[in-house]
Amino acid sequence: MSDTLRICFLVNPNSGTNRRQDVPALIARYLPGEAVAYEVRLTQYAGHAVELARQAAADGFRIVVAVGGDGTVNEVGRGLLGTAAALGILPRGSGNGLARHLRVPLALPEAIRQLATPAFQRIDVGYINERAFFCTAGLGFDAHVSKCFAVAGTRGLGTYVQVALREYRRYQPTPIQVTMQGNTLATNCYMLAFANAAQYGNNAYIAPLADIADGLLDLCLIDALPLRRAVRVGIGLALGNLPASGAAVYHTCSQVRVQAARALGFHVDGDYVGDAREFDVRLEPLALEVAVPGQSR
Repeated sequence: MSDTLRICFLVNPNSGTNRRQDVPALIARYLPGEAVAYEVRLTQYAGHAVELARQAAADGFRIVVAVGGDGTVNEVGRGLLGTAAALGILPRGSGNGLARHLRVPLALPEAIRQLATPAFQRIDVGYINERAFFCTAGLGFDAHVSKCFAVAGTRGLGTYVQVALREYRRYQPTPIQVTMQGNTLATNCYMLAFANAAQYGNNAYIAPLADIADGLLDLCLIDALPLRRAVRVGIGLALGNLPASGAAVYHTCSQVRVQAARALGFHVDGDYVGDAREFDVRLEPLALEVAVPGQSR
């Protein structure tokens, strides 16, 4: 039985816009039984997936699969840091940013099938104030929208766009100092994104040139967002050409410190974390193994 691939599925029953899907039944139907053994465990509260992932790794599972959205993926990934288990993803959220970057199929049957014969690779892990992120983190407007979206009552891209448009009329930039590579930049911050992967989710490409395994973060700074620039930013996110639009400034680095004139909200992988005036951001190269579509293991 040494060749048996052991997979643990951690299911967030409250994630995504389609919560009526019977995920355990889909796994039983589409995961090939030959040389694969699996268990399904359900999360019960916020942060539970971190604990379950850590326990699954200790139990010897080769792949621990986050079944949910980017928040669930973040929790499972955090639980697997420093272990021998790889992160797998069954995308069931409203954005699915990391899944899209890793080219995990968005259709659950296809995503389940590919887990039987995965490829493995290592990816970088970012930290903002010692909170790990795998796709993006940020402060300013995108974090503010994440905070409002979390209490909006409904999920999905439509709700997110409605919240963003409503809050756009109210949000004001904040003076900040950004220190990286020995240089300090004084600027305003409407939004400052730290991208390990290329997109937020829903194919909104905040840093289309980001490489998840190059040892660098792509920083996207927008100092103000008047209407004409907002239109260019929206088009750039959708078309994946925001760097060429001139509507944002980009830098790459492995470590950065930000000091803000007032407390700014920040998010990790789309989930609002809290407010702070000082931010230490760093990257740990190739710190997490992930299971991706492939034909060998």
